[in-house]
Order: sequence, then C-alpha cells, then structure tokens
Amino acid sequence: MMLFRLMALLVLTCMPLALKGAENVPFEKVRVDLSDKAALQEGARTFVNFCMGCHGTQYQRYEHVARDLSIPEDVLQKTLIFTEAKPGDHMTSSMRAEDAMGWFGAVPPDLTLVARVRGEDWLYHYLKGFYEDPSRPWGVNNLVYPNVAMPNVLGALQGRQACLPVEENSAGSCRELVVISGTGSQTAEQFDQTVRHLVAFLAYSADPNKEKAERIGVYVLAYLAILFVFAYLLKREYWKDVQ
Repeated sequence: MMLFRLMALLVLTCMPLALKGAENVPFEKVRVDLSDKAALQEGARTFVNFCMGCHGTQYQRYEHVARDLSIPEDVLQKTLIFTEAKPGDHMTSSMRAEDAMGWFGAVPPDLTLVARVRGEDWLYHYLKGFYEDPSRPWGVNNLVYPNVAMPNVLGALQGRQACLPVEENSAGSCRELVVISGTGSQTAEQFDQTVRHLVAFLAYSADPNKEKAERIGVYVLAYLAILFVFAYLLKREYWKDVQ
C-alpha cells in the first residue's frame, strides 16, 4: 500500500510539468520509431549542432550512442564530437554554469530524460511552437510554453514565425502560427522531419533499451501464450481422472 501511494504521488507531481503552459494547445500524436537508426543519427546530429551548446545529455556517453545507433568511430569523431571530449566521455554541454546564469538567469536543464518527463508529443510541438514576441528578452515566445526563457535555436531552419490574432475576446493569446516566407533554410516538410528526428533521439536518450525491450517483449508474450495452452491441456488431463 505504501508503494502504491508513493507511485501515485510521483505521477501527480510530474503531471504539472508535462501540462504546464499547454492547456489550450491541441497536440498531434507523434510516432517515434526507435528502430530507425538513420532517423536517430540525424536527430543526434541536430542535437549536437543546435542544442548542445546549452544543454547536455549527461547520463549517456558518446561511445554508447555510437554503438546503439550504428555510428562508426571515425564518423562519431567528425560529426558528433566538436570539443576535446573523448568517445568515452559523457555528453555534457560546454557552457559554464556561471555563464548560463549571466545570460539566461538559470542553468539550462539536462535533456537526457526530458522525453520521459514531458512526453514526445509535448517536445514536438514545443520545438515548432516559437514565434516572434518583441516583449520577450530573446524576442520570441512559445505557443506550448508561454514566456519561455530561451531563444529559438532552430529558427534559422524553420524561419521566423508570427502569431495570428484570434477572436477579440481572446486578445493577447495565440493559437495559430505562420512562418514568414523566405526566412528559413528548410521547407515546412523538411523542418517537420528535422524536429521528428530530434524528438526521436531524445526519446532514445530517455530510454536507450526501450526498442530492445519491446522487441523481446513480443517473444515473451508469445512464449507465455504457448505456455498457457500447454498448461491448460495439462490441467484438463489431470482433472479428467478426478471427474
């Protein structure tokens, strides 16, 4: 009973984190395929190039990522390691905590487990939800996380987004965004794929063994189903003499 209460408390504690700022935003269901190594590799490259200047995934190592995603060591060195880090090092940000406090007022969080805490759907819409807001320190706000305290690091790819006004009785709110034509280096389809690959990589980081566990789980369920059939037949054989 005590264990159940602790689990319930943990769920209730995490729910506000996942729902913060997203009460009125409809979420599209995002399908993540952890068996797609090419997509995970692209997501890893996007993370290293656009996110890792501030954020890290300190609970995983470069060499483990390379092994899981089938990345050769020479490719790992050329495409994912841009510092003096070694393949066996943890994937930590190069930003110093004191610099982060001076620039952002807080140290950017580690993202190893963010897909577990927030969810893949939340991450997808958050990364696509930045829009121009001159009143904010970095000139942008976010549809999913209002008053977010970070810049739009993928803005050069996506382009600048503007918030379309809604009904007069909702003045000041924002529910729909439009990309300003010619401001991004990727098309809408290309950027959507970039974000999906990045979310897939973060989902992998949060649970590197999930794909393997799901694959093994199919065989376990099949084994249990066969075992049940034999157990039932054995039970019938035993009870036949009793009856």
